[in-house]
Amino acid sequence: MATAVQAPEGDESRMTAGEARRESVVVRFAGDSGDGMQLTGGQFTLSTALAGNDLATFPDFPAEIRAPQGTLFGVSAFQIHFGSSRVDTAGDEPDVLVAMNPAALKTNLPSLRKGGLLIVDTGAFGERNLQKAHYEANPLNDGSLAPFQLLAFDISKLTLESVKEFGLGNKDALRCKNMWTLGLSLWMFGRKRGPIIDWLKIKFGKNELLREANIAALNAGHAYGETAELAGPVKQFRLAPADAEPGLYRTVTGADALALGLVAGAKLSGLPMFFGGYPITPASAILHALARLREFDVTTFQAEDEIAAICATIGAAYAGNLAVTSSSGPGIALKSEAMGLAVMTELPLVIVNSQRGGPSTGLPTKTEQSDLYQAVYGRNGDTPMPVIAARSPSDCFDVAIEACRLALAFMTPVMLLTDGYIANAAEPWKVPDAHDYVPFPVQFHEEMPETGKLNPYLRDHETLKRVWVKPGTPGLMHRIGGIEKSYDTGNIDYSAENHQKMTDTRKAKIEGVARYIPAQTVEEGPEKGALVVVGWGSTYGPIRQAVSHVRAAGHDVAHIHIRYLWPFPANLGDLLKSYDRVLVPEMNTGQLKTLLRDQFLVDAKSLNKVSGQPFRISEIEAAIMEMLNQ
Repeated sequence: MATAVQAPEGDESRMTAGEARRESVVVRFAGDSGDGMQLTGGQFTLSTALAGNDLATFPDFPAEIRAPQGTLFGVSAFQIHFGSSRVDTAGDEPDVLVAMNPAALKTNLPSLRKGGLLIVDTGAFGERNLQKAHYEANPLNDGSLAPFQLLAFDISKLTLESVKEFGLGNKDALRCKNMWTLGLSLWMFGRKRGPIIDWLKIKFGKNELLREANIAALNAGHAYGETAELAGPVKQFRLAPADAEPGLYRTVTGADALALGLVAGAKLSGLPMFFGGYPITPASAILHALARLREFDVTTFQAEDEIAAICATIGAAYAGNLAVTSSSGPGIALKSEAMGLAVMTELPLVIVNSQRGGPSTGLPTKTEQSDLYQAVYGRNGDTPMPVIAARSPSDCFDVAIEACRLALAFMTPVMLLTDGYIANAAEPWKVPDAHDYVPFPVQFHEEMPETGKLNPYLRDHETLKRVWVKPGTPGLMHRIGGIEKSYDTGNIDYSAENHQKMTDTRKAKIEGVARYIPAQTVEEGPEKGALVVVGWGSTYGPIRQAVSHVRAAGHDVAHIHIRYLWPFPANLGDLLKSYDRVLVPEMNTGQLKTLLRDQFLVDAKSLNKVSGQPFRISEIEAAIMEMLNQ
């Protein structure tokens, strides 16, 4: 596989059978949380998308709001994997690491592949910063970086020189060094500066001084690449555009695609949308995205706490809105009682859980899949609800629409699971044709019952969903609430027989969802064989790549990825039993594995990772080979 740097002789660690000429590269920008690494990575992503490459990104934030400068726990990183063919993950190992200070070098160097290119700012490697990073000696001088191609120069000094004419203070001038670094990176990969310059003009608006200084730094970094003697460790490298179907494309994060999908769901149902939320990492981006879409009949409400957010949303559902709330694991825990109310009142509600590392506050900026038990079981009493999961940033659009459809079709809350990786990562998305989506318009109940009294739990015989009546509909006054109601009248009823019947009915309604969702398919490989790798959510990319690599080597392995996590697709059990072995990689301690064993009595085995980082392709490949060789 061609990369942006010269690999040592014989290094084929990233080559796969039949793909020796495949072109792709992984670049990671790392620095202090105040160095603008997310901004640099985001703009490099923009230039990469405009160049026509397929891509996947992985922003990696520090957990602290503002960690002490130069410390190990204050490092912010942004990784991008881009190439001339399909890209499914942000990459196992960076080919290029840009480290803006010693702490960034120390925390990210273990990930850089042997022989990879290391670019460092020598101006940040002073004694104080070395101490903060717990270096006893300067790694630039002690030979420890010998396994890599080192390009060390004083980016700080070069940045100061490039913006000297603007008279900025030293602190403000050094803030431009991320643009200098971006300029060099644009030169390295043959990217155009024009779109970045246009973005800087918009970002800084009327602040001419900062606008021109950042543009000057960008141009200086690019010019350095053009004029400096860099023929040894780095050369300009161009990737051909990836083959893609004709159409309109844009780069989206999971949060953006989710917001657009929710709006599309509202339009397909013919309902106004109400979103109630409370800020929490990494779910806040959904609230931000929806707040910018008010012209599509979207009302956003930032509540004073998580409980108020979901209770307001339940009220909006009662009033006839497509109601949505969102949070992450800790906030979902706070919402659990109100979720039970939504189940008891049988109101349609979409609940988005952007999972993060736990328990408690845990790893607020890191990714995990540890809320599956919470989604399926995490409420008091028997409170069943459908659970579905997105597998990538762009997939969030369709999954959001499906969550809206299920909530309205069955008059139930639906939990939609994403995670920190999906929410923050970006990838190209072919904007779909709206005419390809089948509307699911809502019909509110308006018929006056012959008895003159409405039973709000009057049900459809097929789906078991109850009627939905807008408050104020003439003659259809009714009462719902958290206390058990009579199956026959809707009045309060504590009787043992009635509670048994209502509990069984609510359970049967959700189990019946399995008849209205697609059958489970195999992503790659045969429908029976020696081994199947089963995943859900953001493990899709690394599992797909690992299975493809192992199959290319001639091994009998398949990949199943589950979108509908509760209830499972009706054919899933029989499909899993057609394989000799089942491997379940997931970023928790084995939650899907437990559900599969419980529901289908299959001997599923776990591959667990709870480091706050996504799976590497190589980790899953190794686990596959270990199981095949047993």
